[in-house]
Order: sequence, then structure tokens, then C-alpha cells
Amino acid sequence: MRRPVPAGAAVVIKVGSSSLALPSGGLDDAAIERTVAQIVALGGAGYRPVLVTSGAVAAGLPALGLTERPRDLPGLQVAAAVGQGRLMEAYTRRFDAQGIIVGQVLLTRDILANRAQYLHGRAALARMLSRGVVPIVNENDTVVVDELKLGDNDRLAAMVGHLVGAGMLVLLTDTKGLFSTDPRLGDAELLSAVRHTDTILDELYRSTGRGSLGSGGVATKIAAARMAAWSGIPTVVADARQPDVVARAVGGDEVGTWIEPRPSKLSARRLWIAFGLPSEGRLTVDAGAAAALVDGGRSLLPVGVVGVEGSFPAAAAVEVFDPGGLLIAKGRTEMSADAIRGALGHHSRVTGGVVIHRDDLVVLR
Repeated sequence: MRRPVPAGAAVVIKVGSSSLALPSGGLDDAAIERTVAQIVALGGAGYRPVLVTSGAVAAGLPALGLTERPRDLPGLQVAAAVGQGRLMEAYTRRFDAQGIIVGQVLLTRDILANRAQYLHGRAALARMLSRGVVPIVNENDTVVVDELKLGDNDRLAAMVGHLVGAGMLVLLTDTKGLFSTDPRLGDAELLSAVRHTDTILDELYRSTGRGSLGSGGVATKIAAARMAAWSGIPTVVADARQPDVVARAVGGDEVGTWIEPRPSKLSARRLWIAFGLPSEGRLTVDAGAAAALVDGGRSLLPVGVVGVEGSFPAAAAVEVFDPGGLLIAKGRTEMSADAIRGALGHHSRVTGGVVIHRDDLVVLR
């Protein structure tokens, strides 16, 4: 299942706060140096690294006299504002010493949701990589509000993987990889390799939580790996403290947990619909409509919709669920929420259109 990344490919490496921060806040210099060394080695081997880094909030805590991550949004924004410069300075100084130029990229969900900005972001990252610049990416926590948050840097890293057409996503954390159960409880088996559809990932996703200094956890890494899988990008979850772990992952060595992607990837536009656009509502369809979408590649018609949640305009992104509550698709509607409610159960000949055209629909099951 494992295989090396093709020579010259972009590789997205994400490192979390738990791997960069001291327990009481502030940056761990040894961890920063270790991360930089791995990126430098990867670039020296001919790959094009992109670093997605957490740590801005943790970096700001000591300057603010704090030892714990704030729990309120303004507190997080202040810590991020104070810490982001410190985080970039720590990276820039060390990369400069190796003769490598880095560039800061701060993203929010509204940037990725806008198709034009999404394409501009993709072009900017491509130009940086073509000039040998290492992009250092983070979510713009200083100005972001809940409605615009991507949620965590694991998923942000998967989105960046889509943008740069990465050959691999490497999620560095403070454990050896993904385990069958919580390793703190004993009898946990390291999952060496799994497919993105394996049910063990569903079980882990439902049963795990978040760390104290970061916003991520096992669940977010699984979500990110599954996002990357739709781009045909394999993911490796590995221990940030392990020497040469990135080079070993890229070389196809048996390190951490390998998550096998789909054999074919979605088009760039469908990837944007599936993961760039925030969902504004939810539709539930009957069994016949679910089969038509999943197995038949059909458009979603009003006659198959049995439930509408949310208030959204036409052209909004919505998630589509089957009668059992399983997510089966995501797409852009041709009708508003009110129009869909008024058309429930009616044939398209009566309503004058479809709810989601198949060209704007991504089947996720």
C-alpha cells in the first residue's frame, strides 16, 4: 500500500501546537529546529515542501502572562496576534541560516470559499514553490470569527494539499501515529496502514477528543486524511519527535500510519465544491433519490427531497443526507431553501427545475 512520493512533487507537512509548544505555553526551540531541519532536508532532496504550522496562540501566551490557552474568541485572537510574529520570526531566523526564503500565508475559510480567491491562492502558492520559497501557512486566527474558521490546521493542511497538488500530506503529532484505541488505556495497536474508507477510522473519529494547547486531535486528522483522499493524496500521521520522519514517510518507509487515498481524484472545481465552500444547509432525500445520486450519477430533483434545514439562497453549498442520516453528497443548489420547501415532493416539470444539477454535485459516499 505504501509507496514513495514522485521526485519533485509538493509535500505538505503540518505540525501541531502539541509538537511545537512547551506545556506551559511558548515555543520549544528544539522542536522548531527539528521541524526546520526536516523541511530543509526535504527541499534538498528535490521536493517542494509546504509547511502548515500551528503554534501562534501558544507562542503568544508567555508574553501575555498566560499558561493556558484562552477559551474565549477575543482571548484567542489576542494570543494569536501576539504570537504569530514570534512564530514566524522563529522559523525565518532558522531558515535564513540555511539560505532558504520563507513566505507567510494566512488563510480563512471565506478566502477559500470564493472561487476567484481560491484560484488566486492556488496561483500564489504555485509561484512561491516555483521560486524555491517555502510557504509557511496558518489560519488567520487574529481576525477570523467562528463563521469563517476552517476549524483546525489539520483540515487546513488538507485544503493546502488540494491547492498545490501535493504528492503527500504528512501530519506530525506527538504520537507514533493512529492507534486502534486510546494508547493511554493500554492494549492499543498502531495502525500501520488503512484505507480512507475503513470503519476503524469511523470508530476513532467518534471516540476521540482534542488536546489542551491545540485545536486538533485524532478526529481532525482523520477528517483531514479523508479530505486529502478525494484529491488522490496519501496521508501519513507520524511522530514529530522521530528523526528524519518526514524523509522516511516521503520515501515510502513504514513509519507512522499511512492512509490510502482514492485511486482517482476529483476535478479542481469539484474539490472546491466539496471542501472549499462552507455548507449553508442540509437536505435529506428518500432512498430512491439517494440511489439515483450515488449509483446513477443523477441530478437531485425536488421529488426526492424530504427535508430541508437552514436558510440559504440559490447557489449555496449544502450537504445531502440519506434517510438514515448518512452524508452522501455535497453540492451547489439551483434553488433557495424556501423554494425547495415549496417544491418538496413535486416533479421538476411542476417546479421548473432541479435542486442540484449533477455538474454541481459531489458524491462523497
